[in-house]
Amino acid sequence: MATTDKRELEVTEKKPIEASGGEPTRQGITYTPQVDIVEDPNAITVYADLPGVKRDDLVIDVREGVLWLTATVGAHPDHWQPVHREYQEGGYERRFSLGDRIDTEKISAKLENGVLALVLPKAEAQKPRKISIA
Repeated sequence: MATTDKRELEVTEKKPIEASGGEPTRQGITYTPQVDIVEDPNAITVYADLPGVKRDDLVIDVREGVLWLTATVGAHPDHWQPVHREYQEGGYERRFSLGDRIDTEKISAKLENGVLALVLPKAEAQKPRKISIA
């Protein structure tokens, strides 16, 4: 999953999912979280930015070969008086199609400081194997 775009820095605004192609049945705004995807010989790792998401408000599941991330963000306390706002509250949703390369039974996740790290281990048949010479 290598990228061919070699930009040093790209800033992308948080974008809501359009109601026409997104999730019109959810209340409030739903955003697509930004992700970085890296690969090594044993796994593909997805890092997703999920600011404000708590562990109990995050659902990760695999259905019919698709990895789903769904999260909600609670409202700020009523006693907060915003001075300036650039961050709008809303949930997150992102889907990834998984092929035979991924061992879905061994996927692991860790949420720390608003960043979700999903480790998608490669199936044994997909891992590089060194052949011994006799």
